Amino acid sequence: MLGTLVNIATVLVGGIIGLIVHGRLPESYRRIAFQGLGLVTLMLGMSMALKTQNAVILILSILLGALTGQALNLEERLESSVEWVRKKFVSSSESTFTEGAITAFMLFCMGSLTIIGALEEGMGKSSDLLLAKAVMDGFASVALAAALGVGVLFSVVPLLIYQGGWTLVGYLLQDLLPDLVTSEISAVGGIILLGLGLGLLDLKKIPLLNMLPALLYAVGLALLWPYLGF
Repeated sequence: MLGTLVNIATVLVGGIIGLIVHGRLPESYRRIAFQGLGLVTLMLGMSMALKTQNAVILILSILLGALTGQALNLEERLESSVEWVRKKFVSSSESTFTEGAITAFMLFCMGSLTIIGALEEGMGKSSDLLLAKAVMDGFASVALAAALGVGVLFSVVPLLIYQGGWTLVGYLLQDLLPDLVTSEISAVGGIILLGLGLGLLDLKKIPLLNMLPALLYAVGLALLWPYLGF
């Protein structure tokens, strides 16, 4: 868990720095930093999505995951949970709290480094990928906190659960996971990042939290695909 713990620390430090300049940075500077993050997120999402080894698995995972998330109303439920946290632990009624927490979580957790790095660390190989991710997330959290406020700091809780969960999967399964599984999980994450990038650029608001079940479908379909005879 070394990589995840370091990752949490860099997000907290970067977020605190962002909060210090939050009220001092002119709106035009915050906007351009946000737009820069949006463009980079689009690039990362595209590069991840194009690495899929099976486009059918990718399409089915996204469609089934989105329909499942919509049926479960995940977006509204998770946003309500974040809003409850704000009311419980944050004295101010900061309007961007929920957006900051969710945007930071999606940006920090949907990248291929999260999944591959956590699996490698869990398998006892190396923490190098997660440590590199920690540095990048630290810088990103500065810009996010400067634009969206204290909600970014609270993203470390789902980050610990999600990234730590993949580390546990790597520990339990060791080398049993085929490359197809990790590549399709990363590709699905790339599609979600593309949607996040569109939101950061104010081009299109997509209920991305409803698409999170797609990650589970990617695992299941990738594991079953060799036995389906296609």
